[in-house]
Amino acid sequence: MKATGIVRRIDDLGRIVIPIEIRRDMRIRDGDPLEIFVDKNGEVILKKYSAVADLGSFAQGLVNSLHESTGHLALLADRDTVVAVGGLEPKPYLGKRLGAPALRAMENRETLLFTPRDHSHSGMTVELAAVTDGCPFRSEVIAPVIVGGDPVGVVVLATTTEASSFGELEQKLTQTAAGFLARHMQE
Repeated sequence: MKATGIVRRIDDLGRIVIPIEIRRDMRIRDGDPLEIFVDKNGEVILKKYSAVADLGSFAQGLVNSLHESTGHLALLADRDTVVAVGGLEPKPYLGKRLGAPALRAMENRETLLFTPRDHSHSGMTVELAAVTDGCPFRSEVIAPVIVGGDPVGVVVLATTTEASSFGELEQKLTQTAAGFLARHMQE
């Protein structure tokens, strides 16, 4: 845990203000749910709640199925980070923050398709520390997961192979996975 040096008082209604700098850095928006933890030492910890991350084995099963049916890398992310990986060693991707294209897909509530020919989008879908010269994916589809009108995450289907070029089939598969996940979360 990192100390910020910021001290806030609790008001008479039990509220505390989280400074804007921390909210920006942690990507906490107005209305975002926070989970409250208390440990034995009396520390109170606030953590962003992610309904997508809470899916656990269901989320992993979804990306594994998507990978098995396509042979491509499949990722599932909440609004901030990758929570499930299918098709590759998960360590380079799991827990990594989302980049501009994935955030744009959620913000605009649209599915994005990048092929090798037009794969010159700015930024990376997932911020990978080991990659400094652009996105490692050669073709990818990013579909937002929309629950109750709000984007809660994205499903990403991607390949690092130059020869693979995604089209309508991969786009529909990714959208179907995102839609299926959204319906499951609404139940």
